[in-house]
Amino acid sequence: MAIDPGLRRLALGTLLAAFPGLTAPNWALDLLADGLAGHTLFGYNVAEPEQVARLTAELRGARADVLVAIDEEGGDVTRLGHRTGSPYPGNAALGAVDDPELTRAVYASIGADLIAAGINLDLAPTVDVNTADDNPVIGTRSFGADAQLVARHAGAAIAGLQSTGVAACAKHFPGHGATVADSHLELPTVDAPLALLRSRDLPPFAAAVAAGAQSIMTAHIRVPELTGGDPATFSRRTLVELLRGEYAYEGVVVTDALEMKGAAVAAGGIPRAAVRALAAGADLLCIGARVDAALVEAVAAEIVAAVGDGRLPLARLTDATTRTAGMAAWTAAPRTPPLADASLGIAAARRAVRVEGSLADLGSPLVVQLVSGHTIAEGRVPWGLAPHLDGTEQVEVVAAEASAEALADRAGSRPIVVVGRHTHRFPASRTLIERLAAAHTVGVVEMGWPSGWRPRNARAFVTTHGASLANGRAAAEVLGLAR
Repeated sequence: MAIDPGLRRLALGTLLAAFPGLTAPNWALDLLADGLAGHTLFGYNVAEPEQVARLTAELRGARADVLVAIDEEGGDVTRLGHRTGSPYPGNAALGAVDDPELTRAVYASIGADLIAAGINLDLAPTVDVNTADDNPVIGTRSFGADAQLVARHAGAAIAGLQSTGVAACAKHFPGHGATVADSHLELPTVDAPLALLRSRDLPPFAAAVAAGAQSIMTAHIRVPELTGGDPATFSRRTLVELLRGEYAYEGVVVTDALEMKGAAVAAGGIPRAAVRALAAGADLLCIGARVDAALVEAVAAEIVAAVGDGRLPLARLTDATTRTAGMAAWTAAPRTPPLADASLGIAAARRAVRVEGSLADLGSPLVVQLVSGHTIAEGRVPWGLAPHLDGTEQVEVVAAEASAEALADRAGSRPIVVVGRHTHRFPASRTLIERLAAAHTVGVVEMGWPSGWRPRNARAFVTTHGASLANGRAAAEVLGLAR
């Protein structure tokens, strides 16, 4: 059955789609002409800066006020730098330095890169307070574990990014930092009283509102006292009563990707998730990374049907489309083109390095990098010291399959520097390092979320607070191994 074209256009105006490839397929352009709010770019859309600029110009040719979104957080989550790693350290490093002006400058430089590429909505910064050391999806994406530290850097990051004309998106409301599950894979539960949320998780979002954040992203997490059995994305009490009412937020409420299991499974599919999110108070719906024309049409059709059967008031749909269009108009306001600072990233990363112990006996080492997985949010991005080494030998090993004796034999008289990410989380990694350190001169470089674990007998422990290209360079420099 044909759907009302006016309602279809309103429904499309709430959707962020995506498409594969380095150029836009016709269906992606046709939907923009029909009213689609915009598209999110992923690593598979990015080859080099000039290509991205051509792609975004193509999108803008189909709809002048298109929203072109991307997850460009710096640090471990980068799309523009997915082939090399980000030239900027991420939030954990900026929080470790704790210089809000540096955070503002780094985000302004990221914004300049995005403007040059034709991107006007950055799904950043992450302002979750990472209070769980074993958090599998936030970690180094967070400025830290202290609410007030995260709040001041949230405000600085938003100010820096939006000074360039790129809309910021503070995420993930009401706070994903206390979870020990990944909402891409399941629906995490944060079983905390609302009073604790107000003191621990919500201050950075209050700072985001005060900084004028153009958008705030919802979390696919369940907080029983606040959301009941639903994720926050489907909770009117969370999005309307708390965010809009108590925190007086007037900007755009964006959902995290509706394809994530924390939303799609809870609702019975992406189209139904879209309706539930809009009804709860969301304005702009990220469908996800695996999108085609049929899925977009199915989502739009379900939204139109929901208006017809009373699940979604027409006024709520109109309000969502109007808010989203208002953000697009804000990004189009005339501004002086910003300039990126190519030297800023490595300078910031150097300031974030922390060294415990002595590096004196670690010259000319064998570098052993522990193979590390990646989250869906991060994607497969290169990391480590290899691009920066001065000819020093490096080997990659899987900790559970590696022999400490074989590595010691390979090193011979050389010391060993072990490079890892989130090393404390994996018993095999901890065991391998401690066996090496028991009989050999060993230093450790931790490029993930820092923890209290320190290996026995290691000569030095170096913490970078992230695994970006800039963090790797800073670590190589402090070890005296940089070319």
